[in-house]
Amino acid sequence: MNSFPHIVSQYISQHALLGNDEKCLVALSGGADSVALLRVLLALGYAVHAVHCNFHLRGEESDRDEKFCKDLCEELNVPFHVTHFDTKFYAESHKVSIEMAARTLRYRYFDQLAASLGIEKICVAHHRDDSVETILMNLIRGTGIDGLTGIKPRTKSMYSDSLIIVRPLLCVSRSGIEKWLKELGQKFVVDSTNLVDDVVRNKLRLNVIPQLVEINPSAIENIALTAENLNQTALVANDAIGKTCQQIVSHKEDRTVVSLSELRQTMCPEAILFHVLKPYGFKPSQIRQIASNLNVQSGRSWQSKTHDASVFEDTLIIMPADFDKKSYTFPMPSKYVLSSGLVVRISEEEITQDFVLEKNDPNVVMLDADLVKFPLKLRLTEKGDRFHPLGMKGTKLVSDFLTDRHVSLLDKRRQYVLTDSEGNIVWVVSLRPDHRFRITEKSKKVLKIVLVD
Repeated sequence: MNSFPHIVSQYISQHALLGNDEKCLVALSGGADSVALLRVLLALGYAVHAVHCNFHLRGEESDRDEKFCKDLCEELNVPFHVTHFDTKFYAESHKVSIEMAARTLRYRYFDQLAASLGIEKICVAHHRDDSVETILMNLIRGTGIDGLTGIKPRTKSMYSDSLIIVRPLLCVSRSGIEKWLKELGQKFVVDSTNLVDDVVRNKLRLNVIPQLVEINPSAIENIALTAENLNQTALVANDAIGKTCQQIVSHKEDRTVVSLSELRQTMCPEAILFHVLKPYGFKPSQIRQIASNLNVQSGRSWQSKTHDASVFEDTLIIMPADFDKKSYTFPMPSKYVLSSGLVVRISEEEITQDFVLEKNDPNVVMLDADLVKFPLKLRLTEKGDRFHPLGMKGTKLVSDFLTDRHVSLLDKRRQYVLTDSEGNIVWVVSLRPDHRFRITEKSKKVLKIVLVD
């Protein structure tokens, strides 16, 4: 038996995509792929709900698709859910592509709907040709072994730990899908934007893949089979790389630290770096550049859209790029809550005989209240900043002070200072107060500043 439903049923069982009595949500666009997914799951006896997203990107065609899906679900007696999005507005306001906006809106809604229905699986209609297109896209952009394994049968939702995305049609081709629908006499709609080679995926689908098939009629099947073989290889490779990473990579608070001395001793440093850096948004070209600079001195840095990476004392430090860059003004002693969530408590009190100067907590500083003039300002360090470190003779550039303390480049960029009304640095935050504002025997009042995470 080699019917379309049988092939899909075997694939579902092979990858444990759906339980026999499990209710699932089907993403229904009205195109051949999603219509076939809905029909085959019904034929296999699964309890399904259908969900359609109208992104309002194709005028009357978008409304036509919605009506088709609604009518089809009424005909098949399938519970139907629909939502509408102003996709262009979302893309413009969030400064993302239309494709990314639609994807984000779609999956966020899927998560919300699935949760309200008590459903843990959402079925999407990616098929074998989609997977091959993804492989080719990754290949021409540059990728590692994972990028050549195609679309996965099941993945976790990026918005919910409890929701699983499953793809039961990865075992069948687009032509196989359309052939089965023709046998059923089942109509579907065609998205006109898929017929124009204006984006990379469409160019591959309409121009490149047909030429590959002309060269070898089994090209699609062979690429898919290669991806399946590579997937097994990737499992072994990633397991070995993961074990190596446990030995040479550490995670401390807001940073990931790679030991370069240990990395250089591994069999394939670039593969290890790819495994470490790819989740932080670094491009393959950047990773290759970093791998070729494992012996550089401290200070070399690279940036992705979300993270910074910098070499420091034979380590590679990776930190989020979205640290708090605002400055804050404190007009008087009080409690202040910063946008980062940090709380600053500033108090002033008389110095009594039982006064004890706190020296061991880096997040507490005590200064002579009569010498510190409000308003105070909390800001990041700037080029040329200079102060008089407590206990030292003369002034010192803050940058030199931080270098002497072996502070990394990324931490230097995140270092705050507290200044008085005249711009004098009274505290290099959590590191050293200024000697000029210290508590002495002549001090009558103490200005206490406490940082609370």
